[in-house]
Amino acid sequence: MKEYLPIADYGLIGNLHTTALVSMTGSIDYLPFTRFDSPTIFAALLDKDKGGYWQLCPAHKETRQKQLYLPDTGVLLTRFFTPDGMAELTDFMPLKEHECNCTVVRMIRVIKGQIKFNMTLKPRFNYARDAHELTREGDALLFTGKGPHKVQFRLITNQEVNIQDGDVNAEWELQQGDKAYFVIETVPQQEGSFMGEDLLDFVEKSFDKTVIFWRSWVEQSTYQGRWHETVIRSAITLKLMTSREYGSTIAAATFGLPEHIGGGRNWDYRFTWIRDAAFTMYAFLRLGFRGEAQHFLAWIMERCRELHEADELQLMYTVDGQTQLQEEILGHLEGYKCSRPVRIGNAASKQFQLDIYGELIDTIYLFNKHGGPITYEFWKYVTLFVNYVVRHWQDDDHGIWEVRAGKKDFLYSKIMAWVAIDRAINIARDRSFPAPMEEWMNTRNDIYKEVYENYWNEEKQSFVQYKGADVLDSSVLIMTLVRMFSPDEPRFKATMEAIEKSLVTDSLVYRYNIGAGAVDGLAGQEGTFSICSFWYIENLSKAGKVEKARLQFEKMMGYANHLGLFSEQIGLQGELLGNFPQAFTHLALISAAEQLSKDLGHTKHPVVDLS
Repeated sequence: MKEYLPIADYGLIGNLHTTALVSMTGSIDYLPFTRFDSPTIFAALLDKDKGGYWQLCPAHKETRQKQLYLPDTGVLLTRFFTPDGMAELTDFMPLKEHECNCTVVRMIRVIKGQIKFNMTLKPRFNYARDAHELTREGDALLFTGKGPHKVQFRLITNQEVNIQDGDVNAEWELQQGDKAYFVIETVPQQEGSFMGEDLLDFVEKSFDKTVIFWRSWVEQSTYQGRWHETVIRSAITLKLMTSREYGSTIAAATFGLPEHIGGGRNWDYRFTWIRDAAFTMYAFLRLGFRGEAQHFLAWIMERCRELHEADELQLMYTVDGQTQLQEEILGHLEGYKCSRPVRIGNAASKQFQLDIYGELIDTIYLFNKHGGPITYEFWKYVTLFVNYVVRHWQDDDHGIWEVRAGKKDFLYSKIMAWVAIDRAINIARDRSFPAPMEEWMNTRNDIYKEVYENYWNEEKQSFVQYKGADVLDSSVLIMTLVRMFSPDEPRFKATMEAIEKSLVTDSLVYRYNIGAGAVDGLAGQEGTFSICSFWYIENLSKAGKVEKARLQFEKMMGYANHLGLFSEQIGLQGELLGNFPQAFTHLALISAAEQLSKDLGHTKHPVVDLS
């Protein structure tokens, strides 16, 4: 019987249109087909019995596994060690121009000995809601979903397989040096498929092209700092979640993975958040990947042209820019380890979150500075957004954490309102663009004073989550990272100390304490937030506590899975929680690593401070 594996036991592969998760046991348990936000054909990750999967593994029960990426690529290797021998499974998705050319390649090679293998291919179309039929098409097997989506794919292999109740099972034995090939691909193909080509030739050529693509892409990086392999793995992970066709980046590869096992905090993160994508482009720019930032800004420009007013900018979109993300519960799925409900779509798409203007304009500012000059047409949209912030910065909103308990005057939103205006002023000065500079500067100053004076809690000796609150929130850590306050500012130093006392467990940081008055309108518990952990580390480094920051950073590396991947959260038993992999976590890792590398370069006689 199939079981739920830890979230950490998976690796990510993708083709820059969609992604799949491959377990250490050789099972593809998750695959939206054929786009990041498409319905799944494999979703055993969210229902082991109904979801569907594709497993290739040795038949021997005493099998040990190890998993690794081919260095500097998105090609995943799973090694099997049995009493009878050693074998290697290679999984990758060839990179093609269009999402409708979705292909998954799997190849097994016996390195030593003689091994018997099992294969099970059980697709379940449309989130396991639609039946399918299976027919033969020459040397291929054609799977056709019976639902409204009309999805088809075919399986081609050089091994004998058996059909049973619409699924495929197989068992065979391979000797040392033998190879078995398996390919599924969409039907029909816009580009030519390999049908008619030699299977071996197609697989080997696709493998070579995929490896060359990834290594050529990595070579564009200008990063020369420490933890190079870790940083580049995070960059590849972000790239895997960035659309080749549209330039938009999704927040995470998955939907429905719980923030607490058995709990209901389970969301769909396969969409493009303005905030998350803007931060991702900041990470790409810092590493020298200008093309990704340029492509994303072109996507943003398309969204801008669709607007009549600044408040029409949504906080999230589908990867192709659509605005309808209606939230729906998949009641027939039991959820990962019975964590219900399983949701698709996201109701937060209609929330008002003021901070998105700050993250977006900060990214535009950085691109204008390091990636290439923005146009005057683009500047007019920036002006539209900034003037909106000037008029509405005092309005309540739902905040960065997308609370469902009503709007409040969140501190984080005020900080990012300040960022929006500050960066626009800098762009205008740099490019001599027309702008109401006096009004903007006056408002920027008003926000600064409002934050300093009215979000400070004297009793807590800390800035708090919203005006008048006594709740601490780790999102305040962004304050120095966006250069609103200095790390030496006494009130910020006191806030750091307060956060360390109440929200930090070693290197793990909670976003807020649900049990101490924080209200987000949701039942249940959650883990520590990894983006907050990396913000905390970066703040330590900027404050001069470089060796402490380094120690905490390297401890955080121990919470990644065996492939260097992070989910959204980490539980206090060290388990990965929430959607996986998470862009927020990986981009914050990149930022912290770069800051630490820079600061360590200026430290001649480090002293470890564990206080």
